[in-house]
Amino acid sequence: MSHPELKPDCLALDCEAEATRIAARMIDIVGNDLRRRGATIAISGGIDSAACAALAARAFGPERVFGIMLPERENSPESLARGLAVAERFKLPHAVEDITAALEGLGCYRRRDEAIRAVFPEFGDGWKSKIVIAGGQDGSFNYFRVVVRSPDGKQHEARLPAREYMQIVAATNFKQRTRKALEYFHADRLGYAVIGTPNRLEYDQGFFVKLGDGAADVKPIAHLYKTQVVALARHLGVPEEICAAKPTTDTYSLAQGQDEFYFALPYQKMDIALWAFNHGVPAEAYAEQAGISAKQAQFIYRDIVAKRRTTRYLHAGPRLVEEVGGIEH
Repeated sequence: MSHPELKPDCLALDCEAEATRIAARMIDIVGNDLRRRGATIAISGGIDSAACAALAARAFGPERVFGIMLPERENSPESLARGLAVAERFKLPHAVEDITAALEGLGCYRRRDEAIRAVFPEFGDGWKSKIVIAGGQDGSFNYFRVVVRSPDGKQHEARLPAREYMQIVAATNFKQRTRKALEYFHADRLGYAVIGTPNRLEYDQGFFVKLGDGAADVKPIAHLYKTQVVALARHLGVPEEICAAKPTTDTYSLAQGQDEFYFALPYQKMDIALWAFNHGVPAEAYAEQAGISAKQAQFIYRDIVAKRRTTRYLHAGPRLVEEVGGIEH
């Protein structure tokens, strides 16, 4: 059963027109609404921050965009190299600030490792870890597992109890929140705004840390599906090694794809699922187009709704008991 709206080119984008439109809005928001002189952006080495850096350079001129690379000891070395390549490609003033010592002081690694040892008591120095989502791609309910690798290369995996899962996530959230504190340091000293980098899939489904990578003054690509961001990045001249790279979280010491940790499908298929859901395409029609079972498609649709519901808190600003007069929002 096909659906007339679900076409192969449903995510096609006029990249030049879109880049021009976004740049114009960034100028208006940052200059007129926020009264800032330019923009700071954390460049992770991934495609979303690279595309946003390119858009900011177009909007403000490279001399008024400050790029920051914020590595820590568990990042892939490729991330810093790619971040520097972006800064150099678009001729951005930039700095590298290693946040490992700050994370050690906050207890990021220690608190996370305590939770892992509740499942694997032998976990310690020289071990690596990540958490992965399970169940969803089989059409079942989501749950999380912890994967560890010992110094001798042996890998082990076990289901995570809720308490330990929440502590691991809470501890690793220090990474995004520490980076954001440094972004705002540079924004404050320069009189700049902070650029947020979520794409539509991440923004819609709550794949960000509140007051971490979720904090920003303007989010220029939050309306674009990941597939569209890739096309836009190529158009803007982002290095091909970044455009072609598989999206990763780069948060845990073991390599971790975004689809392993959060999304039910790889982003190309998840983009189509979200587009189909947003445009009222029945799950059965989406299943036929995606080459999956109707049961899997129905689960993915339910998962989209569930993630929107459970991550609503992440989008919420502070609530007031009553309105305070004289303050414009």
